[in-house]
Amino acid sequence: MENSDRAAQTPRPSIAAAAPVLSSVVPNTGPAAGSSTVTLNGSSFTGAIAVSFGANAALTYTVDTSAKITAVTPPGTGAVAVTVRTPSGTSNPVTYTYATTPSLTSVSPSQGPSSGGTSVILTGTGLSGATGVAFGANAATSFTVNSATQITAVAPPGTGAVPVTVTTVGGTTGPVYYFYLSAPSLISVSPSQGPSSGGTSVILTGTGLSGATGVAFGANAATGFTVNSATQITAVAPAGTGAVPVTVTTAGGTSNAVVYTYVAAPVLSALAPAQGPTDAGAGVTLTGTALTTTSTVSFGATPAAFTVLSDTTVVAQAPAGPAGPVSVTVTTSGGVSNSRTYTRVSPPGI
Repeated sequence: MENSDRAAQTPRPSIAAAAPVLSSVVPNTGPAAGSSTVTLNGSSFTGAIAVSFGANAALTYTVDTSAKITAVTPPGTGAVAVTVRTPSGTSNPVTYTYATTPSLTSVSPSQGPSSGGTSVILTGTGLSGATGVAFGANAATSFTVNSATQITAVAPPGTGAVPVTVTTVGGTTGPVYYFYLSAPSLISVSPSQGPSSGGTSVILTGTGLSGATGVAFGANAATGFTVNSATQITAVAPAGTGAVPVTVTTAGGTSNAVVYTYVAAPVLSALAPAQGPTDAGAGVTLTGTALTTTSTVSFGATPAAFTVLSDTTVVAQAPAGPAGPVSVTVTTSGGVSNSRTYTRVSPPGI
């Protein structure tokens, strides 16, 4: 009886709690500023008394179950060992990496049309693994991370000046600014016609013309152009034929079109009569082609009064001049015609 009582009173040996084991940290990267919420997975977390990210304690942590802890990361840099400590010991380490905070220094070009679609280059640091590029409140239409220092992005539609930012695991950059520009608008081109050979200087009037990068006459670029102001451009028409749309291109896009008409050079085929008196007033019929826009009929250096009857006929009054031959030409929007000879005859002597 005495022996059995002693056996009943002998204490049983205690079983030590297992040390914590850490299998993963999800996510395993985050910004250097900290404050990211992460999940620690493993076992034997009950009663945890510390969660450490390298030398720094987690800002907060909650033991959800014996296999899961939710923690908030402290600030840090580089790769650090994450551990969990309980009264039974400290876990094995699992690596958590603080990502570099990204920065932007420039966007090029820094402006484009409000319709979007412009491809821009974003330059900065820490851009690897970018998860988002934003133009103000709108996400980029698309983007490609070329390197840790460069991203190519396509601007979405927008208006005004907007901040461009890049987001990575390391955080969001400070902004650089991108400017949306309205497309230019054309009201008129003056003169609205000229010779097929080109070379006519014209005035384009409209709005939003500052910074024009191109002026086109149909499929052909202007021979040259000068931006006089936001509302006016002087351009030189290239060679061409027929009626063509004239447009202006700026960083804001391409304007509406105004029509410029190329006029064929006039051709004179005959004068009737081909001779007349030396005094003024003799009627002469000029026959040819492309005479509709006739602006001058000249007998030598002397202009004559005239009337345009059709594209092929002009009636003029020969000015006074000395006896002998004189060259007759017609000037139109298409240029100066070939010449035909008109001969003044002296009156007969008495």
